Amino acid sequence: MSATQFDATESDRIAIDVPEGLTAAESKLVYVFLAASDGATIDELTDALEISKISLFPVLRTLIERGVVARDGSAYVPHAA
Repeated sequence: MSATQFDATESDRIAIDVPEGLTAAESKLVYVFLAASDGATIDELTDALEISKISLFPVLRTLIERGVVARDGSAYVPHAA
């Protein structure tokens, strides 16, 4: 894991390690959102991140192939590689 971090707010900071292999901004964004929310459905991701489904599916496929995200029913969840 790298030292890349996501700050939620000034008063309530959380640190999320982003896997080193993730270089694309959308991949990092989706991973951080899933890690911060302990998983989300496609609809939750598209609503929260304002990314279209047609753009989101390839990102999720890549994250699954790299072993950093898994599917749990209708939700996508962060998965320790």
